[in-house]
Amino acid sequence: MTKRVREKGVSSPDNVLVQYEPGQRVNIVIDSAFHKGMPHKRYQGKTGIATGVRGRAVLVDVDIGKAKRSLIIRPEHLRVNKN
Repeated sequence: MTKRVREKGVSSPDNVLVQYEPGQRVNIVIDSAFHKGMPHKRYQGKTGIATGVRGRAVLVDVDIGKAKRSLIIRPEHLRVNKN
């Protein structure tokens, strides 16, 4: 959960200002500079579907094997899926 030497510090505000729409596919990429709204490390690198918004956070559904989890994650830890 540590950053490389040249990536340390707070990342740009562009990641926080992205608006996620319901049904959009997102990747969970944990940013260790922000502790609020950080998902558990087992979800690092997983892809899910944004299903709603809860205040500043995004509600994301992730499939883990046969189980489906609903996570509340802040936008600092999400990226839009390119596929």
